Amino acid sequence: MISRQKIVGWILIAVSAAYIAYFLRVRLFTPGPVLENKEWVQFVGSIVTLMLGTINVRMAAMRERKRKGLPD
Repeated sequence: MISRQKIVGWILIAVSAAYIAYFLRVRLFTPGPVLENKEWVQFVGSIVTLMLGTINVRMAAMRERKRKGLPD
């Protein structure tokens, strides 16, 4: 059974990776209006969210290993 923590982690990873890809492709590498500070804050926030999602997935895996009695 997959844990709720792992599902939330993968959702965070997917959403933040999609936003990072959008930002890089559409906003940063194409000509258009000047980027605002708000957009940079959102970009950095999505990187932080990506890291939190990765931490969630890794912690869920570590919890599962401990429950099964396997070494780290």
